[in-house]
Amino acid sequence: MSTTSPNAAPVVTIDGPGGAGKGTISRLIAERLGWHLLDSGALYRLTALAAAKHEVALDDEAGLAEVARDLDVVFVAEGETTTVLLEGRDATTTIRTEQIGDAASQVAALPAVRQALLQRQRAFQKAPGLVADGRDMGTVVFVDAPLKIFLTASASERARRRHLQLQEAGVNANLSSLLKEIQARDARDMQRSVAPLKPADDAITLDTTRLTIPEVVDRLTELLTERGLATAT
Repeated sequence: MSTTSPNAAPVVTIDGPGGAGKGTISRLIAERLGWHLLDSGALYRLTALAAAKHEVALDDEAGLAEVARDLDVVFVAEGETTTVLLEGRDATTTIRTEQIGDAASQVAALPAVRQALLQRQRAFQKAPGLVADGRDMGTVVFVDAPLKIFLTASASERARRRHLQLQEAGVNANLSSLLKEIQARDARDMQRSVAPLKPADDAITLDTTRLTIPEVVDRLTELLTERGLATAT
């Protein structure tokens, strides 16, 4: 079933598990194209954070859906970075913690929450185009996207990347624990009853385990050019 009008702005969806590089790659592609960027995972993380702030339990589906519908969120683009404000306060760093990430995965498994955020996500589709980063962008939110990418990488490599990221941020973390958390989150995301994590039938899967960020960006730029969504340079 079509979710967009024939004249809607084009969308490139980039789905995949946590740590596959979706966020970095999506931002770089959006910057290269001059398109808008949707970090859908941030909306689920913000829902989890807002729920904690307002003492809404993670198993209270109706309460969480209400939190999602009423999210007071502002994304402020500043050069290559984006500041996320939740209820007027900077939540950019807080929503990237492992604790919030785990809570967001639990929140995202709830059908009422996903429905509450669906139209908010689709509203990001504006000219000249949108790069949508998430786990169900190509399978549910933007099923008519002309280019769908599914980025993946081995769980051990994704844990290594996260460990390095945390070290660079001055945060102590155990690599073995991170691997277990990633594997548990993968299982939860793939087994949920609504919008499970999987490639769209027409998605192109790209394993980034042994690829550098510039190599992935170059490969996606080639695909964009092939689909007529970018001009060859």
